[in-house]
Amino acid sequence: MVTGKSDISGWLVRPAGGCLWAGLAAVLGALTVHTVLVTSDGGMDNAIVVDAARTWLDGGSPYDDRHFLYFPSAVMAAVPQALLPRSVLDVLAPVTVVLALVAGWVCALLLHRVPLRSRLAALGLLGLAACFAPFGQLVRLGNWTVTAVLALPLCLLLVSRGRWAAGGAVIGVAVALKPLLAPMALLFLFARRWTALALVVLVPAVTSVVAALFLPDPTGFLTRTLPFLVTGDDAFLRRYEASPAAVLPRLGMPQGPATALALLAGAAGVVCAYRRWRGPGPASLRLAETSAALMLSAFLVSRPSYNHYLLVVLPLLLAGLPYAGAVARRPWFWLALVPQLPGVTWPWLEAGTRRAFRDALTLGVLAVTVAYHCVRGAGGAEAAEGAEAAEAAEGGEGAQAAEGVEAAEVRGGRGGG
Repeated sequence: MVTGKSDISGWLVRPAGGCLWAGLAAVLGALTVHTVLVTSDGGMDNAIVVDAARTWLDGGSPYDDRHFLYFPSAVMAAVPQALLPRSVLDVLAPVTVVLALVAGWVCALLLHRVPLRSRLAALGLLGLAACFAPFGQLVRLGNWTVTAVLALPLCLLLVSRGRWAAGGAVIGVAVALKPLLAPMALLFLFARRWTALALVVLVPAVTSVVAALFLPDPTGFLTRTLPFLVTGDDAFLRRYEASPAAVLPRLGMPQGPATALALLAGAAGVVCAYRRWRGPGPASLRLAETSAALMLSAFLVSRPSYNHYLLVVLPLLLAGLPYAGAVARRPWFWLALVPQLPGVTWPWLEAGTRRAFRDALTLGVLAVTVAYHCVRGAGGAEAAEGAEAAEAAEGGEGAQAAEGVEAAEVRGGRGGG
């Protein structure tokens, strides 16, 4: 990355002072302790999965609860939590969620080669925790989206180092726990990494089939959950969904055109993601921005789609801020996040049931910003790559000078890594 004194990146990558780390520790600590005090079973969403595991241990079907939307493999993954005393789970689950969010941020920083002791490392996580409301909501809910928040940057970190098969396995395990990262199969398709793509598909498929054999209703996911996900017919969940297919009908648009519009937007986003994958720029930026475009496209279509899903892509984009061509340097990237500022009362949107309109605005603006950047904004990334190579040559930094070769390998590599 460019770290000249005349650029903001130079300030961001310098070591952070102790006060910044103390402030970050205080915010994360307060959020964790508050969650422990006000929630049970690690949060409402975690409780759904744990209750499903308890139901199975008692001889029942996890899919009797229509709000359990996970593969059979997730039931088995939740069994250890179901066996813990509730008093232990109440503490362990929030701590684990916060640590997973921190680990995901660390992986995003390593992907972009940002020093872990830098100001961006401290300020970025502090900003997410204190200024982005879905961060705290995810911790309090204990939603298993946190597995994707960790798995995606970890996968891209491995891929950036040429370990495609390992990256595919990470995505496969994450999908087995929660199918949120299934669209990432397209990245491996773009790269023609067939072994990694096979792992993305086979790991959740095999683990789910094996787990289903131990359930009293082996086909429960196919006969109950899948139709529910396709129709999205749930009055409670619909109030919090942020996808256009859920929000536009609440504004008067018929369901059919709203769904068609969402599908069209999602398809356009995938095309933009492919354009970014084939475009210029450092390997880390292309991986992060291509993946973000794919996931945002999926969020526009998927039912349900919640605001905390954005935490899957935001750390990846934010950690790329030191690069001159990063999407995080676009003003609309930051404006998209304004509706998610905690403590701000928005007229006519105060009720929790109307929060989806703010979430839909954030999702839509962020998706359009990333898509536009993928198609029209890659020139800045190309310039950044050239400046980075020049800086590396001037300073004798062999690792940075080699990144241009690495970028070509990541984009043009073929075979079964």
